[in-house]
Amino acid sequence: MRIGVLAMQGDFREHRAMLGRCGAESIEVRRPADLHAIDGLIIPGGESTTISHLLQEGGLFEGLRERILAGLPVYGTCAGAILLAKEVVGRAPCTLAVMDITVRRNAYGRQVDSFEADIEVPALGPDPVRAVFIRAPYIERVGQGVEVLGSYGGRPVLVRQDNCLVSTFHPELTLDTRLHRYFLSMVLAREQS
Repeated sequence: MRIGVLAMQGDFREHRAMLGRCGAESIEVRRPADLHAIDGLIIPGGESTTISHLLQEGGLFEGLRERILAGLPVYGTCAGAILLAKEVVGRAPCTLAVMDITVRRNAYGRQVDSFEADIEVPALGPDPVRAVFIRAPYIERVGQGVEVLGSYGGRPVLVRQDNCLVSTFHPELTLDTRLHRYFLSMVLAREQS
């Protein structure tokens, strides 16, 4: 099983390090050909408009969307959550529109308003997940078929729909591997089906 990490911009190195701690092989995805060498993909945090623009300029946008719609497991964190959403409130980048959620960009404020919080994620066990929110979006609406796995302040911050998983926070900036392992289990389940 090989996991791609979109390496256009953002904290892709931290995701690769986390995948390494989980014992998973990973590669950086930068070209359309890279999409054919992976079993799952992580879209990291960063600047969603920049990542969207680079996806389009690099010829990855449509191929990536097609692979996700065909079942490629994908995990988007922060900016990645924005890029996977069908609807974005605020100045919106062009998104892949593969997940039935509405996301509000920079919902908690600017960089100086970044914070950490513990959130309950029953799917990951009884211990809370330490969530790092950096210029984070929040999810305003979830459509039918979207499962809320974790919330903060009454709003969903970790959701799943079929082969798509998003968090509005950065688990890769902690030492807790549980969310990445959860994503790897999604990839493995697809491989075995």
